Amino acid sequence: MLFLAQRRKQTVGGQLLLGQSCFEMLVKLQPRAFFSFLFRHLKELGWISKVYVNPPAVVRHAEQIQKWRTVKGNWQAAWLLKAVTCIDLTTLSGDDTPSNVHRLCFKAKHPIREDLLKAMDMHDKGITVAAVCVYPARVTDAVNALKAAGCDIPVASVAAGFPSGQTPLETKLAEIKLAVQYGAREIDIVISRSLVLSGQWEGLYEEIRQCREACGEAHMKTILATGELGSLANVYKASMIAMMAVICTTFGELCKSQNFVGSDFIKTSTGKEVENATLPVGVVMMRAIKEFYWQTGFKVGFKPAGGIRTAKEAITWLMLVKEELGVEWLKPELFRLGASSLLEDIEKQIFHHVTGSYALPHDLAMA
Repeated sequence: MLFLAQRRKQTVGGQLLLGQSCFEMLVKLQPRAFFSFLFRHLKELGWISKVYVNPPAVVRHAEQIQKWRTVKGNWQAAWLLKAVTCIDLTTLSGDDTPSNVHRLCFKAKHPIREDLLKAMDMHDKGITVAAVCVYPARVTDAVNALKAAGCDIPVASVAAGFPSGQTPLETKLAEIKLAVQYGAREIDIVISRSLVLSGQWEGLYEEIRQCREACGEAHMKTILATGELGSLANVYKASMIAMMAVICTTFGELCKSQNFVGSDFIKTSTGKEVENATLPVGVVMMRAIKEFYWQTGFKVGFKPAGGIRTAKEAITWLMLVKEELGVEWLKPELFRLGASSLLEDIEKQIFHHVTGSYALPHDLAMA
């Protein structure tokens, strides 16, 4: 038997992927029997070579999404404030300094001008971004700045050879442990694309598993760098492996924990590739998340990153998540937007909603 490949075909969203499976029956069995069956397939990854994705159908579905009529007025403002709470406010530049990280952290706590929030009666709702994302060397600066500001926004750190992934595994693991030691509560790792392109799925599984172990209590987001994976099928396969890469190495450990989620989030891109977050890729990754949830009952988060710069794009991603995964995914625990300049455009749109005029540069000095 195969975990995914032997599933019967079913029309779902224009035959994008495959349909229901016998796993739903297995979930109803005794937990030990279920985990015993699953553990065997976690260790035998030959099924993954038979995964099929229908690229034309995926592209057509993505084109339909882009034609959706956008929301207006108060509804648009509400969606934009929701987007703000899901942003990983990011600075990943070679010239990052403690001062601009401190400025970023201040903006993380005060993402929208206070008077604009008061005009919408949202000033007392505790609206902040979801996290601040920096390089490992700047984690301590971010942690200290947020502590001084009196807020509990988590610091996320890229690691594991970001952005190329072309570093030895030992170096990747050491970097992850250092970032956690410095105070990062979330780690954004990047996979070795060569393992995907050469079909070394067991090697990819083991690499992510060791990264998960190195993260300890920190949440782990796995960056797939989808623009460099070659095909949508590879995107789906890498997504499934990232979610399956458990810390447990024996059946006994798996039964004891009954939690075998590898990555807490799967993330599209580093933001440094030529092609970053695209809607077709998002559809495929969300279908993988949905599949994993159907099979296991565990929810994995989704994070599009790279190239998301406008409020309209942010709303499109939120609507896509609602369509594919449901309202329950529209919260920071399960959805993030990786962005550095998106917040500026969102604040401009909210300024226009409240005042009826467009913001001048001095109106949003901290944008």
